[in-house]
Amino acid sequence: MELENLSKKLQSRNFKKFGFDMNLFVSLVSAFLVLGFIIFTIVMPDKSATIFSNINDVLNKQFNWLYVLTINGAFIFLIVIGLSKFGRIRLGGFQAKPEYSNFSWYAMLFSAGIGIGIFFYGVAEPIYHLNIPQELSTGSTFDNFKVMYMHWGAHAWAIYGLVALGLGYFSFNKKLPFSLRSLFYPLIKDKIFGIWGDIIDVFAVLAVLFGLATSLGLGAQQINSGLNYVFGIPMDYKVQITLIIIITCIATLSVVSGISKSIKFLSQANMFISGGLLFAILLIGPTVYTLSTYFSSFGLYMKEFFNIGLFTAVKPDDVAWQGNWTVFYWAWWITWTPFVGTFIARISKGRTIREVAIGTVIIPTVIITFAMTILGASGVYTNKLYNGVIEKAINSDIATSMFEMFKYLNNSYIIQMVLSFVGIIAVVLFFVTSSDSGSLVVDNLTSGGKEDSPKTQRVFWAAMEGLIALSVLFLGGKVALKTLQSAVIITALPFSILLIIMMFSLIKELQISYKKHEFNTVIRLKKRLKKLMVIQSINNVK
Repeated sequence: MELENLSKKLQSRNFKKFGFDMNLFVSLVSAFLVLGFIIFTIVMPDKSATIFSNINDVLNKQFNWLYVLTINGAFIFLIVIGLSKFGRIRLGGFQAKPEYSNFSWYAMLFSAGIGIGIFFYGVAEPIYHLNIPQELSTGSTFDNFKVMYMHWGAHAWAIYGLVALGLGYFSFNKKLPFSLRSLFYPLIKDKIFGIWGDIIDVFAVLAVLFGLATSLGLGAQQINSGLNYVFGIPMDYKVQITLIIIITCIATLSVVSGISKSIKFLSQANMFISGGLLFAILLIGPTVYTLSTYFSSFGLYMKEFFNIGLFTAVKPDDVAWQGNWTVFYWAWWITWTPFVGTFIARISKGRTIREVAIGTVIIPTVIITFAMTILGASGVYTNKLYNGVIEKAINSDIATSMFEMFKYLNNSYIIQMVLSFVGIIAVVLFFVTSSDSGSLVVDNLTSGGKEDSPKTQRVFWAAMEGLIALSVLFLGGKVALKTLQSAVIITALPFSILLIIMMFSLIKELQISYKKHEFNTVIRLKKRLKKLMVIQSINNVK
């Protein structure tokens, strides 16, 4: 009760005018830093790119082991917690019930998570991984898919599941604010309600805004390439800016409606459209080759799971490769944890720790790897059949690789156009659902952990995401966009340390919660037994 009162006191200090309900420190400092970064990137694009690139190189050489440790530690921790006695603890209390069906839950989970990467990297990455470090190679023709599975599979989802569990537990069970500051209550106690908590939330807001802005910029390029192929619309920054504005407007309307309406509906629609597209590609493309590749590659992935997952490069060439791929992905997933982890926590109230731990790792891994194999195997097959045509498209512009593959997948021009058009819709929906769910998360963080913030505030932060992407893409171009990606990756270093600390904090609190859970279970069983005995007595009298 004391913690709940402190949470209410924190939120009572919010600025509540003009349709806003926000923590001024978190909001103003976040806005100031974002604005400063945009100005620096736009005014000095080359210098800022060099500075951030050099920092990235240092982190890759000196701290690649930390990213590997964090990702693998999160996976092991999540699985152990999920399968242990703590797995029976329910987020929201022992009587809480899930707010969404399993299908809706998974649909929203994919839409907010790394689902969009399926279409952006699915065709290109297996071709990129034809030359991997010798330590990762087994000589198999499926090594490239094995590496892709490592980047997009269980390791990535485990880091999201970890934050979702921690935030869901501390917020729903301990009645702490629904923001990242609550994850560190066991470490700094009541200081999370003061300046230290504000700093943590500022850091989280920056990660979410920069991460989403990066995705909006990259996504606009891919959608533009699809429109260029289908309708002949030129590849141009003006087109991409228009796309960002349209996507931001749709996302704004969605975020105003809330999770239970638009976000849920768009996520479900996205699952059907994306699933239908992938199924069509599977049937139209090299079906046998794709299925054979998946089963063989997944078996190799499982066999080599810890060998490839714990690989930490030492040789200069290997360090460079790992920095461009594995460390890049590990860092990106870590910086996205405030966004995706918070959103998963919000839609997981009423589910057990076991459901969240296993549900966010096993099923997403199977689906993501199969989906990317459909695209990747089709791309590899087409690339071999047509003398490296996909590889040339990738080297020219990775955003065009999927649409280039559609040209050679089937001889029918109509089928090519239909696949491309549906592909554009799927990518747009992924960006809309990522943007609207991201706006909700930023609302939580900037309002002191309130689950339902004013609509005016939701509109404000949705517009901010689009504005960042617009500014960087329009005024700074690809160089500025690359700098934005570097900034996102750099923030992963302190987050890695915080996530490791969070694991110890969570296990400490779960031990206390488990005792209460078992006590409540015993009480319920006694009440049920007593009720059954009364009923039996009545029946005997009758």
